[in-house]
Amino acid sequence: MARIIQNKGLYLALVSQPDKLARHSRQGSCRTKERYWEAFKRFCAFLADEFHLQKLENISGKHLASYVLWMQESGKSASTIKHYKAQVKAHILPALGHYPLFKLTPHIIQAFENTLLCGDGKKDPLTPKSVRNVHGVLRKCLAVAMQLEYIRRNPAEPVILPRVEKKIIKPLTDEQVQKMIYAAGDDGFGTLFKVVVFTGLRLGEALGLTWDCVDFSKGRLMIDKQLQKRPIADGGFVFAPLKNDKVRVVAPAPYVLDLLKERARHQMEDRLKCGPEWQGWKNEKERQAALVFTNEFGGHLHPQTVYNHFKKLAASVGAPNARVHDLRHTYAVLSLQNRDDVKTVQGNLGHATEAFTLDVYGHVSERMKEDSASRMQRYIEGLR
Repeated sequence: MARIIQNKGLYLALVSQPDKLARHSRQGSCRTKERYWEAFKRFCAFLADEFHLQKLENISGKHLASYVLWMQESGKSASTIKHYKAQVKAHILPALGHYPLFKLTPHIIQAFENTLLCGDGKKDPLTPKSVRNVHGVLRKCLAVAMQLEYIRRNPAEPVILPRVEKKIIKPLTDEQVQKMIYAAGDDGFGTLFKVVVFTGLRLGEALGLTWDCVDFSKGRLMIDKQLQKRPIADGGFVFAPLKNDKVRVVAPAPYVLDLLKERARHQMEDRLKCGPEWQGWKNEKERQAALVFTNEFGGHLHPQTVYNHFKKLAASVGAPNARVHDLRHTYAVLSLQNRDDVKTVQGNLGHATEAFTLDVYGHVSERMKEDSASRMQRYIEGLR
C-alpha cells in the first residue's frame, strides 16, 4: 500500500533503530529480504505519521492495532472496516492496549476472551460468535507483529475459542415459493425477488446488476460487482467488488430471462414517462451500464426499501420471519434437491469451495431427507 511520508525525520530515525533488522537482512533470499524491508519501512512510516513515535521499543498494542486497521482498509468493504474498528475500540484496546507486545501471553489473551464471553459486571457478555470475531482481529494484529519480528510467536494462536452453534437455515417451502411467485407482482420489487430466488444472487449483487452483464442471446448473467452502501463522505452508494473478488457467470432458467426481458420493457416505459428527469441513459455508455433494478427515476433501489417490500410479501405467503437473504438459501436448497451437482451450485452461488456449500445447505431440505430414506428402503427391499 503506497503511503506519502509526512514526517520523514522520525521515519528515518525509526528505520535506523532495530539491530534485528540488520541480522535478518543477511538471511534468506533476495526476495525475502526485500519483502521484509518494505514491510518494515511501511510500518515505520505509519508510526511516524500517525503517532510521532520516536523509539521502536515504545511500541504497544494500540500502535499495532491501528496499523492493522489501516492495512486492512485496502480491498475491504466499508462494513468490514467498520467492524474491525469497532472491535478494536470497544474491546481490544481497553483491555490489552497498555501491554507492551512482548508481555502479551496466551494466558493473558485467554483470560481476556473468557471475560468477554462471561461478562465482567460492567459489560454484558458477548456471544461465542462475537468473541471469535474479536479474536480474529486480535490474531491478525499479532501476526503483523510476528512478521516484523517484534514477537517470535503469536500468543493468540494457542487460545481456546468458544464453540459456535450453527445458525439454522430456513429456506422457503415449495408452497411458499409458489405463493410468492403469484403474490410478488410484476413491478421492479416483485421481479427482483423472483430473480433472486431463482438465481441465488446476493441482494447487493442483484441491486448492482447492470444491463451490460445480461446476455440474452447466450442466456448468461455475469456477476462482477455489487451495490454497496458507504458513508456519504466515502461516496454513498457505489459499485464494489464481490464478496470474494471472484467474478462468475451463471446460466439462469429461461423463466428468469423472460422476467428480465419484461423488466427491460417496464423500465423503458418508466423512462419515457420520466423524460429528462431519468437518471443515466444520456449516451450509449451510460445505457449499457444502466442498472436493471431501478426506482421510478432510474436510480438504484435502497436496501431498506427493498427490505420493507419483502417483509410485506413474506408475511403474505406465510413466512413473516423470512429475510431477503433466505431467498438465496432457498435457491441453494432447491438446486440441490433437484439433483444439481454441488460444483455447479457452488459456482452459481459464488462460494469458495464445494465443502462450504455442502456444509451449509446439504442437510436442510426435508425432501432430500425423504428421498434418501426412500432410496435406502428400496436398497433394503432389494436385499430380501
